Amino acid sequence: MSTVLSNFATWKHFLADRVSQAKKAGMTDETISTLAYEIGSFLDEKVDPKNEEERVLKQLWEVGDEAERKTIARLMVKLVQES
Repeated sequence: MSTVLSNFATWKHFLADRVSQAKKAGMTDETISTLAYEIGSFLDEKVDPKNEEERVLKQLWEVGDEAERKTIARLMVKLVQES
């Protein structure tokens, strides 16, 4: 996982692949967003940011409340779907 997180573009590609796989498996957008939120929570607690983009995301995550964190997770999913 640390290799995937070392470069933000690589992380976005990895996440885009996982979102695509989830959609092919029949997961709803809401389920995917919920999983993205859980992954964000895990990363916040367990993984140190590896680059500037991840540091900004971590700072936003830490100052946000639960609703704002869910918005960040949904936006990350949307970002990788449109890239």
